[in-house]
Order: sequence, then structure tokens, then C-alpha cells
Amino acid sequence: MKFCPAFSKQTIFIYFILLFLFYLFYILNICSVDEEKFSLKSFFKTHHISNYKSATIRFVSLLGYNAEDSFENKYRRLKKQNLVPIKRLPDALIIGVKKCGTRALLEFLRAHPDVRAAGSEVHFFDKFYHKGFQWYREKMPPTLEGQITMEKTPSYWVTRSAPRRVYAMNPAVRLLAVVRDPVTRAISDYTQSASKRPTLPRFEDLALVNSTVGWGGTWSVVDASWPPVRLGVYARPLRRWLRRFPRSRLLLISGERLVADPAAEMARVQKFLGLKQVITEKHFYFNSTKGFPCLLKSEGQSIPHCLGKTKGRSHPFIDPVAIERLREYYRPFNERFYELSGINFGWP
Repeated sequence: MKFCPAFSKQTIFIYFILLFLFYLFYILNICSVDEEKFSLKSFFKTHHISNYKSATIRFVSLLGYNAEDSFENKYRRLKKQNLVPIKRLPDALIIGVKKCGTRALLEFLRAHPDVRAAGSEVHFFDKFYHKGFQWYREKMPPTLEGQITMEKTPSYWVTRSAPRRVYAMNPAVRLLAVVRDPVTRAISDYTQSASKRPTLPRFEDLALVNSTVGWGGTWSVVDASWPPVRLGVYARPLRRWLRRFPRSRLLLISGERLVADPAAEMARVQKFLGLKQVITEKHFYFNSTKGFPCLLKSEGQSIPHCLGKTKGRSHPFIDPVAIERLREYYRPFNERFYELSGINFGWP
């Protein structure tokens, strides 16, 4: 009778296959257990498989295999990923500024597959904070793990309590604010109001005190209390936000560059949000009728589309004297804003 060695190559291979099958069986059982429901039984099972895995790795290593990497990779592939979207509090907020391009920024971001945003302005941190974070979470879109949840409400920028409230939600939240030439912003703000109220007085009559008497007089000064004018002093709100959040958590976006070169400005935004550079120049085309870029494609849209008809309104004629008065008024505030933000936006 011939002697069969107990450790022939064929026998060792069979031992390896059996051990691996046993290991696979245990892994599948562990993956089926809810990790949050800890029990003594699951503890001993996990402890047992850990010892079994170590013994298997040592045994297979004797055969010259790098078993550690192999088993770890297989285990990761067996783990179930979160494939069910759930509602989460925002990872990023577009906090302002009104009439600077916040809607365009949000629509451009929606072209990214890893961004999900609330459909409308929620106004949680200025009007509905008393409803609580659970109410706020329900207003968010469902997202998968790895996707970013966003919300846009431009009035957060000037709400005094908003920085403190946002910080209470998440000190690591990313903040985005779009700014533009405050004179152009004020005219755009007025144009929107005038479209809803045809009897509204002229822009010049509202922006300048006693402007109807004569703009050349020394008494013809800017009305700093008029909201469209007051909102263009960006340094004050920025200082409040920077008291709560470090400069690295707040990205200031140029409304002018968002129109002139949307791809370049969106590259900055994607980098700031930690997103893959997906939105590029191929996503945009310039609409000469509206005077700003539109999307060639975006999430759920296979055809080109622009923002609604309320965007891109033609501004009324404004007397150059009034415009110059406003530029003189804003100039020192703009310089302060440049110094505080570390960015020179080059407004006239």
C-alpha cells in the first residue's frame, strides 16, 4: 500500500478552499446582522470569526499568498453600502446675497450628480427656526451617502441671528455667498420690486434724499436706510459671519464672473465643496436675449434651459448723476469689504 503524504499540494489546496468557504460563510452571517443591535451572541460570533480569520491568514501565508489584502478587499466588497436615500440636514448653504446670482449658482450646482438641493427657499434660520431641526430636515431632499445636501435662502446673509443658529446646526457647514457691484445689485433689486408694483417711484427718488429737487445740490445724498441701498454694504454681514465661522468655511463668489466665465467660477465652487470637477464649460452657453449663461444640460434635463422669465429683466434707465452718487457712497464700504474678505472684486 502506497503512502499518501498528508500535506501534498492537492490536500493543501483543498484545506485552503474549505477554510475560505467557512470564512465566507461567517462573513455573510455577520453582514446580515444589524450593527446597531449589539448582543452577547454577536460579540462572541465576531470574536470567533476574528480568531478564525487570523488563523486562516497565517496558514495561507505559509503557502506564499498575501492573504491579508485579499481577505480585506473581499470583506469590503461584501459589506452592504447605503443604497437607500435619506433626508439629512444641509452640508452647505447658499446664504446670500439677494439679486447677486444665488438662483443661477444653485441651478448650476444641480448639474452635478453629487448635489441635491431643496426646491425652494426654506427660510429656516430667519423665519422658522422655532420649528426645530427635525422640521428643517424634512424640507431637505433625500440623498445617498457621499452626496451633498444644499439649501439656498439669501436673507440668511443679513439675518443677525443666522450665524449663531447655523453654527448650532453644524460648525463645519460650508457657506457660499454671491456678491456683485452694489450699485448694479440695488438697481436689480428695485427692478424686481417695480415689476410687481408699477406705481413705485423712480429709483432716483428712492435712492437719494430730496433727489426730485435737484441732484446737483449738497443736500442730495444717498438714503442709506433704503433696503436696496443698505443691502449693498457687504462688510457688516460678512463680519458677523466671520465671528462664528473661519474664513476657510465661507466662499465668496463673484456675480460678475459667474456671468462672464461660469465654468471657472464653478470650478472654485466644486473645489470648495470637495466635489469632483464635473461642471465645465461644456455645460454652458450664453443667451444673448437674457444676457447671462444658461445650461446646456443638467440633472433631469436633456435639453438646454435658462432660468425663469423673472430672471434677466431689463433695467430701467438711471440718471448717471444718481449712479455716480451711489458709487461714491459705496467706495469706502467696498474697500473695507475687500480688506475683510481678502478679495478685490474691482467694482467701480
